[in-house]
Amino acid sequence: MLAELGNFSLVMALVTAVLLSIYPMWGAYKNHPQMMAMAKPLAIGMFLFTGFSYFCLTYAFVHDDFSLAYVANTSSASLPIQYKYTGVWGGHEGSFLLWVMIFSTWTVAVALFSKAIPVKMVARVLAILGAIGIGFYLFMLLTSNPFDRLLPFYPIDGKDLNPLLQDFGMIIHPPMLYMGYVGFSVAFSFAIAALISGQLDSTWARWSRPWTIAAWSFLTLGLALGSWWAYYELGWGGWWFWDPSENAAFMPWLAGTALMHSLAVTEKRKVFKSWTVFLAISAFSLSLLGTFLIRSGVLVSVHAFASDPSRGLFILGLLAVIIGGSLFLYALRASQVKSNGQYTLVSREVLLMGNNVFLTAATLVVLLGTLFPLVHKELGMGSISIGAPFFNQMFTYLIVPFVLFMGIGPLSRWKNQSPQALYKQLTIAFGLSLSAAVLINLSYDQVSYMAVLGLVMSFWIMVTTIMEIQQRIRSQDNNQSANFSELKKLTRSHWGMVLGHLGFAVALIGMALVSAYSDERNVRMAPGDKIVVQGYEFEFKGVTAHQGPNYTADLANVDVFQGNDKIASLVAEKRFYPIQRNVMTEAGIDSGFTRDLFVALGEQLKNGDWSIRIYVKPFITWIWGGAFIMALGGVLSISDRRYRMARLAKNNKANKTANSSTAQPLSEQVS
Repeated sequence: MLAELGNFSLVMALVTAVLLSIYPMWGAYKNHPQMMAMAKPLAIGMFLFTGFSYFCLTYAFVHDDFSLAYVANTSSASLPIQYKYTGVWGGHEGSFLLWVMIFSTWTVAVALFSKAIPVKMVARVLAILGAIGIGFYLFMLLTSNPFDRLLPFYPIDGKDLNPLLQDFGMIIHPPMLYMGYVGFSVAFSFAIAALISGQLDSTWARWSRPWTIAAWSFLTLGLALGSWWAYYELGWGGWWFWDPSENAAFMPWLAGTALMHSLAVTEKRKVFKSWTVFLAISAFSLSLLGTFLIRSGVLVSVHAFASDPSRGLFILGLLAVIIGGSLFLYALRASQVKSNGQYTLVSREVLLMGNNVFLTAATLVVLLGTLFPLVHKELGMGSISIGAPFFNQMFTYLIVPFVLFMGIGPLSRWKNQSPQALYKQLTIAFGLSLSAAVLINLSYDQVSYMAVLGLVMSFWIMVTTIMEIQQRIRSQDNNQSANFSELKKLTRSHWGMVLGHLGFAVALIGMALVSAYSDERNVRMAPGDKIVVQGYEFEFKGVTAHQGPNYTADLANVDVFQGNDKIASLVAEKRFYPIQRNVMTEAGIDSGFTRDLFVALGEQLKNGDWSIRIYVKPFITWIWGGAFIMALGGVLSISDRRYRMARLAKNNKANKTANSSTAQPLSEQVS
């Protein structure tokens, strides 16, 4: 019965999405306050109906309702309880329910936290979100309904959750990734609302910017968590594989990064308006494209959901409507957009645009590298593969000028910057960066020129960021000494930018060093055998059997010594899941500030020896630490007081009341 209520709730969510797409938009067109006021309760209704539907599916998982086809295919009675809760998004239908749940959450957040934005603008934005929701809910109800029954016959036990997903990383990775994916729908809706109203000034950029930063922060965390999960769960010892599904999530992140910077320029300098709108459309369009690639069955990946063609065709149609319609509206309106700001060739505006160009080029590289093999095969020209060497080489060409502009941009002035004024600062920054990079690389046995390049870029960002802060706090006296009390005057938005740049530099250090100096050994070991890797002695103690809740496992015990000191005891697992007949690895990892010690158990050999993979990964945790710092910078930026909509609305209301009181006759004010 509860499953039927969940299905009915989905239908009601669709109905509220239809009403949300019509009434507020019509009210904005007719300037009808009551119709526009319906946007908020309809958004809340869509959220509540979707939330109840999600609760019903979660209840079915926890109580092993195998009469539901989706529960029977993605759960089992022996599945640990934490994975029954998170197994809701362990397959196609449930993960899309999570998608629409998050979508409705973003929608209701816009309705509740946009009090300082004009009612007409909010009505249009919510109506556009409602129109997008229609497509999502129809997709679920027509092709991917998680409440389909197996009656009258259904199994007494399920097929179990994919062993890859029975892990803590997959508990938190999909929600974060979806929060980023779906969050760009808000920036898209603001852009389309601005196109419809013709209000393509800097105001809409200010309204849209905190929502964009929030979505980008979630997507940053989602990508980092996915990379971390692949690193320790798959047992390959890598952190990024240029897998097509990874690329599908990376493209919106690149476009979103460009959009964030473009919104800042549009808000502050009232330029790049048309370009900013295009980036808002692109970021959400690439999110939808990633959804199509993962759920259409055209990709073969450890991350992808293998789905039937009807689902892919539906999403392809949805793509055509949303992307085609938005680009058509953009083509009609973009020519009317005029930027009044003036700037010279050397200015912060041009440098930020240069960064946007390189980010866009990187997005196109990933897009073409991902889609070209698919198109090549569909045209009957055979199968080809575009792998890591292509992407690594292309990104090396693009990241050098990108980082160069990234360092110079904050040091430059708006409108006009004298190159001579920058020369001394840039010379010092380059000298310090090169010196630090060379010194660090000399600590390794063999110097890698690519590692030197990566570290020069990292320290370039750090040094120029520190110089920019120094400029901000420099006092106005003749000595031009630093006045640290000025630090208090820097806004949270500015500190968010600083953390974002420093986080990228930290991640770049990790990428450079782990790519150049990681050590990998595939060895054959018997109990008692030892091997030395980069000064660490690994001693294989043997393998023991272990019985898990829904699996059996072999546990390899490895002690690690540095000199005469034992510094770690690693346990690497090879698990067998009998229901799905799958074998999974669980790496044993000792994480440190400057290195990871990584052990993965392979196959047992004929004479009782074991195949073991041993890795020493320098600075790899800096990659995920840098991503966390970048996301923290985003959180700090959106907490800036100029984006606190409730306070702005309260202040505006107070100002209006004060003005109206001032305008009254003196006798009325006294009375």
